[in-house]
Order: sequence, then structure tokens, then C-alpha cells
Amino acid sequence: MVTSTTRDRGAQCRRNTANLLYWTGAWVVSLAIAVFGPLFVWESKAVTLGAILMNVALGVGMIAANKRHLDGLDELQRKIQMDAMAFALGVGLVAGLAYSTLDVTDVIPVDAEISYLVILIAIAYLGGVVFGHRKYR
Repeated sequence: MVTSTTRDRGAQCRRNTANLLYWTGAWVVSLAIAVFGPLFVWESKAVTLGAILMNVALGVGMIAANKRHLDGLDELQRKIQMDAMAFALGVGLVAGLAYSTLDVTDVIPVDAEISYLVILIAIAYLGGVVFGHRKYR
């Protein structure tokens, strides 16, 4: 039976998810501006610093939106999300330090790039969410 409280909770969850999407999108766009602006649009270090500070401010907003999103989930969804985040953190920490050590000790012939680590963390998080949903079906 669907009650008005259940509908209200679902509507709030959709609003929180949309809010998180908007904050994340703004953060990603601001990161692109901070990275590519100095390469293609401006030469000023002051403008670059401003773009980076804007990116950090939007990142703080994204973190707050993520917290609101998690707070609005039911217990099972929150557990799935937290387990996936814990898994992604562990993978990122272990793999990131190993990757950095490979670079620092010149075992690999290229510089370690943070973008590869970000992709790995995102894949680990996605895998954790998928695994959690399958586990608790």
C-alpha cells in the first residue's frame, strides 16, 4: 500500500537526486573551465586562481548536496551507497598509492595521472552500487 508519506519520501528523494545532479554538473563544468581556460581562453594566473576557487566552492556545494541525498534515502539504499563508497575509497587509496609508488620509483615509464585514479574510483563505486542492489534484491 502506497501512503502519502511514501509518495512524499519518493518526491523528496527525486528532488535530492536532481539537486545532486545539478551541483555535480556545475562542479564538472567549473573544473573544465579551470583546466582549459588557461590553455585556450586566458593567460592570467589571477583568473585561473579565481576559476579554481569557484570550482572548490561548487565542490563544497556538491558535497553538501550528496549529504542531503544520503540523508533522504531509506536505510537499505543508504547502506548500499555507504558500502559502495567504502569500497571505492579503499580501492582508490590502495590503487592510488601503488600507482604513485610505481611512478616515484620509476617502475613505470610515465607520470601517474590523477585522471586514471578518478576513473578507477568511479568504476569501483558504480560496481559497488550494482553489487549492493543485486545483493539486497
